[in-house]
Amino acid sequence: MNNPSAFISIFLWLAIGTLPTIAKVEPFPTPPESAIRLFYIQRSSNSNVVVYDANLTSNKALNAKNPVHTYWIRYTEKGQQEELSSIQKTLAYGLYTNKINTELEPSYEGYFLAYRKRKFVVKLDPKGVPIALFPINGKLQILKRVYVNVDESKFMPSVNYIELFGKDPVSGKEVYERFKP
Repeated sequence: MNNPSAFISIFLWLAIGTLPTIAKVEPFPTPPESAIRLFYIQRSSNSNVVVYDANLTSNKALNAKNPVHTYWIRYTEKGQQEELSSIQKTLAYGLYTNKINTELEPSYEGYFLAYRKRKFVVKLDPKGVPIALFPINGKLQILKRVYVNVDESKFMPSVNYIELFGKDPVSGKEVYERFKP
């Protein structure tokens, strides 16, 4: 065997089992960490990311009129932050939120305008950290990331599947769900 890289690949394949599991590389950039980050959405269509951050007042409470700030990070351009257009807010990535009066701390129930079947809760955890509790596998979990696989081969794009990544608010263990809307 004259090709050393081929030999190494075959060796790793035999040692580990299959080449695809050797190094699974995330093909999309991850937004920078933020103390107010609730979650973000990545899509198969390009590397631009829709970010959902808590909108806090000067005294670190959720803004009652608009508890979530949603915007793009345009990685396909210069990586700049850009506000959603009004069409994107109303048809695709926007949220509807409403204050929940039963909570001791102000909390907000909401849903995605493009997918109203699963409601979520935005609130501050006991340490004052903003979180979004979203149904993952039938239980409210802390949502961290959403991946949407989109089919753009037809006149109107359609969603093949959605993946939800989060963590259990009690155990801290990672949770995952994949579903077809």
